[in-house]
Amino acid sequence: MLVAPSILSADFGNLARDVKAICDGGCDFVHVDVMDGHFVPNLTIGPVVVESVAKSTIKPLDIHLMVENNTFFVDLFAPFKPEFISFHIEAEKHPHRLIQKIRSLGIRPALALNPHTLPESIEYLLEDVDMVLLMSVNPGFGGQSFIPSVLEKAKKLKSLIEIKNPRCLIEVDGGVSDRNIELLKEAGVDIVVAGSFVYKYPSGIARAISALK
Repeated sequence: MLVAPSILSADFGNLARDVKAICDGGCDFVHVDVMDGHFVPNLTIGPVVVESVAKSTIKPLDIHLMVENNTFFVDLFAPFKPEFISFHIEAEKHPHRLIQKIRSLGIRPALALNPHTLPESIEYLLEDVDMVLLMSVNPGFGGQSFIPSVLEKAKKLKSLIEIKNPRCLIEVDGGVSDRNIELLKEAGVDIVVAGSFVYKYPSGIARAISALK
């Protein structure tokens, strides 16, 4: 299992320290949640902060756009050379065009789905992406409870991926902990995003990441 801690749960007054802590603790990616206050009812971080994160990390960035104007934000964050940029299918009228744009920038494109969005809705895009991010909470805020129906959704998505693009990864974001990590693995999930669990784990960040792995 690959682990991508979300810096949304970090202490932004000590962001460089908290990014270093997850890197030293054995994370695989640094997950960056970008929210615009329109697609979701929250406003998070822009390029100034992400530039600082990029300078502080030795692990690749995994940028998750929760925005309405996807192309604008892709152009903002592409200079930081993240491993992935994921955008929500619900917010994009021309997803195939945007997927091509992201790949042309040397970044691995990914699609994100809200909890209610059917995996079949992206069946004809799976051949063109490197990852699908399944939200297991309603996007917008950290610390929410895991939605169990996402496990069945992950299994359906895995079946589609095996037919269309076996190299495509599945990532799950929201309410991930050591209580549901084995179920996620059994459902075919490759990467988990965890914010509150990692940063608030009683025994420390490194042990939290180890518990998920």
